[in-house]
Amino acid sequence: MTERFDCHHCENSLFGRKYVLREEQPYCVGCFEALFASTCEECGKLIGCDCKDLSYKDRHWHEACFHCSRCRSSLVDKPFAAKEDQVLCTDCYSQEYSSRCQECRKAIMPGTRKMEYKGSSWHETCFTCHRCQQPIGTKSFIPKDGQNFCVPCYEKQHALQCIQCKKPITSGGVTYREQPWHRECFVCTACKCRPHLFTALLRACARGLGKEVLEPEVGGGCAFVESRKDNPSGNILLNAIFIDRPFFHCVFNY
Repeated sequence: MTERFDCHHCENSLFGRKYVLREEQPYCVGCFEALFASTCEECGKLIGCDCKDLSYKDRHWHEACFHCSRCRSSLVDKPFAAKEDQVLCTDCYSQEYSSRCQECRKAIMPGTRKMEYKGSSWHETCFTCHRCQQPIGTKSFIPKDGQNFCVPCYEKQHALQCIQCKKPITSGGVTYREQPWHRECFVCTACKCRPHLFTALLRACARGLGKEVLEPEVGGGCAFVESRKDNPSGNILLNAIFIDRPFFHCVFNY
């Protein structure tokens, strides 16, 4: 006796007929499509066993129905973007929804990397240092007058140069007679007593004021007045006496 081979659902014989296996159970084509076939998003018809089923995020289309919602061009084997209930070719999506690059003014295509800063967007290759024209990428940068600079270029072009060591002053500093200094470079010429220049309670120079310090051939020395003033801007003003020079004001820049 021949073993039966029937549709798992309708139990009709499958001998000599097409069938589909699902979870190791055979179904005739009619039962399989009625039970399991997806419905096309475009035409609303079932996607039969003899048709290619194109799917995206639990949505399904016939191959012939998978096209751009705006220009109607086929999206088969092409990149596309989804917006709300629409699927769009990259051209239509960029015209309708993509942000524009602040530099080249072209659309930033979906799927491409972009840089964002203060509500503006750039292609990764367009977000460059204004001075050296190299891409900034994820490195630190400094905006200046509407332009972006990598840190080395900003220091070369805009940072003040210390009058003593000639290197950029990147944070803090001291100005004296309209000339900038690093705090660590602004020291007494004779005794190098920099720590006393920036203490909250000023003390006399560690070298003292002995006769040898006052002698011109020694090079002069310094003494600090025990006083502190706060100016309206909040900068600390330190009164310092140079023996061979008049009083001056040293202003912290924060």
